[in-house]
Amino acid sequence: MRLRLICVGQKMPDWVSTGFGDYARRMPPELPVELVEIPVAHRGKNPDIPRLMQRESDAILAATGPKDRVIALEVGGRPWSTEKLAAQLENWQQDGRDVSFLVGGPDGLADNCRKRADQQWSLSPLTLPHPLVRIVLAEQLYRAWSITRNHPYHRA
Repeated sequence: MRLRLICVGQKMPDWVSTGFGDYARRMPPELPVELVEIPVAHRGKNPDIPRLMQRESDAILAATGPKDRVIALEVGGRPWSTEKLAAQLENWQQDGRDVSFLVGGPDGLADNCRKRADQQWSLSPLTLPHPLVRIVLAEQLYRAWSITRNHPYHRA
């Protein structure tokens, strides 16, 4: 089973790659965390935002496996505690399908991504910068895994 973060945005600052990489490397071989970067659609003068969001979302869905469990990261999604995420992770592992987490671009995800999603998850009611979402998501997946294995990383 793989955990795949499918994120709009490329050419992140070094601190983002370092932070994400640190948590991705900590994951066990049987539960790898992968990052798939989708190019941001160019937003010139007077952009057609719905069309650009659709283009980004089409690319996101093309990177998603047909049998994947899909989790859309949405501000309006359901908030999960770390313990709830750990329980979700255990359920996903028992299911055995790959899990794809969808992170939209500057304007979010188009409806086709939300419709494809099995669940919508809100990391926070705060608006987080997209580069930071990658790190927070990778860290929370590692923390959830550590809870499922009674690893000392999580000390709640």
